[in-house]
Amino acid sequence: MAALWWVIAAFVLAGVEVFALNLVFGTLVVGALSASLVALLGGGFTAQAITASAVSVLGLFLVRPLLVRRLRVEGRFSPTGTAAHVGRPARVLAEVSEDGGRVKLAGEEWSARSLEAGAVFAVGAPVSVVSIDGATAVVTAAPVASASDHPAEPDAGPQAGSPPAPPRPPEG
Repeated sequence: MAALWWVIAAFVLAGVEVFALNLVFGTLVVGALSASLVALLGGGFTAQAITASAVSVLGLFLVRPLLVRRLRVEGRFSPTGTAAHVGRPARVLAEVSEDGGRVKLAGEEWSARSLEAGAVFAVGAPVSVVSIDGATAVVTAAPVASASDHPAEPDAGPQAGSPPAPPRPPEG
């Protein structure tokens, strides 16, 4: 009967771990299940409690840090929403000043304004997003990339910093 109580405790702790997601309760689950095994093998309550405590403490101080470190490496922070646009390059569609303008950012048209007072970016100029203020991209001059940073690809279209290609005359 004691083994059943340990299993019930393990299920309750597992439910708490689902909401906590910090692996602390996960180590307690393993401790409760190991105590359940001791109970099934005929160990007394003292042996069960010592086993549960020892396994939980070992898991908490030895296994959990390794798992947390591993999960942080594999699950690197990836910003989402508007935070994902900070640092991205954009192209000016309508002149951008501190009062407003339009940019093409990640394939979408955004309202924009310059970060620096008095800065004006002409149509076609490359800019970099500094922050997002509501639905407005706050931009500054794009950093100049050297040719070694981004080798030119053939047929990749105009490169950052180059003026847009003039329209072709109609054939005929």
